[in-house]
Amino acid sequence: MPIVINGVATEVPPDPRVSLLDLLRERLTMTGTKKGCNQGACGACTVLADGERILSCLALAVQYDGRRITTVEGLSENDTLHPLQQAFVEHDGFQCGYCTPGQICSAIGMVAEANRGAPCHVTADLAEETVVLTREQIRERMSGNLCRCGAHNGIVEAIAATYGDGAS
Repeated sequence: MPIVINGVATEVPPDPRVSLLDLLRERLTMTGTKKGCNQGACGACTVLADGERILSCLALAVQYDGRRITTVEGLSENDTLHPLQQAFVEHDGFQCGYCTPGQICSAIGMVAEANRGAPCHVTADLAEETVVLTREQIRERMSGNLCRCGAHNGIVEAIAATYGDGAS
């Protein structure tokens, strides 16, 4: 079975050592997903696999045979930005923009985790089924995605405005 990337079926590379990140960037020329540390420490390569956030630099493409991968390029519809992409623009959630694709994909995956009731380190009541994404929750849940430019406040504001306690 092929990997489905942004709705398009793609054959798994014959070399089982190809990372998902290298498949996306080098073989499919989908350069939205960034290669940061290439060690799983920065989050720049975050994509969604069946809606869950993963680090594509640590994933072998063959592991995702038959799965659905969504990159930052696959979030917009008909040239309309995803609401979180638009919020990043409105809240200055990027400076150099290098971490932005990973931040956005990670935030979408993080929201799905919160919607499932998954607690995090700052969750006060682990028995609570409803997670309210406060700025403190967002900061903790997004701590695996680094921004070297210092756009963290804008990133948190964009996520909060779209999904959190600042959502309208």
